[in-house]
Amino acid sequence: MADEKQQDEPVTFRDRRKVDPETGEARVGVDATTPGDATGSGVAEEATPAPAGTDPVAGPADGVDPEVEKLTAEVAERTADLQRVTAEYANYRRRADRDREQTQLAAKVSFVTDLLTVLDDFERAEQHGDLTGPFKSAADKVTGVVTRLGLEAFGAEGEPFDPQLHEAVQHEPAEGSGPTVTVLATVLRRGYRISDRILRPAMVTVLERPEDEAPGPAADEPEGSGENVSGENGPADPA
Repeated sequence: MADEKQQDEPVTFRDRRKVDPETGEARVGVDATTPGDATGSGVAEEATPAPAGTDPVAGPADGVDPEVEKLTAEVAERTADLQRVTAEYANYRRRADRDREQTQLAAKVSFVTDLLTVLDDFERAEQHGDLTGPFKSAADKVTGVVTRLGLEAFGAEGEPFDPQLHEAVQHEPAEGSGPTVTVLATVLRRGYRISDRILRPAMVTVLERPEDEAPGPAADEPEGSGENVSGENGPADPA
């Protein structure tokens, strides 16, 4: 009876092959033990899926991925390179702008300097009443051009004397004692500048007078002399 009962029990086999013979794909979760267990109906046992949120590839024991560290270092290096290139480009632009401004200023100075003697001729002609008609129209146009280029004139009677702006050819000391200030008595030749560059200092005569006197024309200036365009007042141009 025991033998008949044992023969009546169904015989089943479990497929433990690691490669599916039909699809050719690797099976996950197949026990590596030798086939022979009689559980199931002969159908290949499917692998149990891994729980959601778990990484099937185990990382390093300390939790830091070497590949991530490498990529982070490369990003930091590229960022530093970009910042350095940006700073170098900004410095280059500043130098280029400064050089362009200096070149433009040098061109203006070179052009206007050659016209200073022409401006002196215009001023002398105006003093003598000869700057009229077409001659005056041409003089106004030339003056307008150099003014737009930034040319400025300086030097007028009564201004304080500045050795950086004025060239004194005569000095008249003040009478008496006490604190005095040196001022321009007569402007023999007007000075010119562009921006902060002095093209030509003003040629003047100076005198000393008490500090408490109000600024203005010198006391010994003849009446009716008036102020003219060039700042010159009678004496001939020593040039």
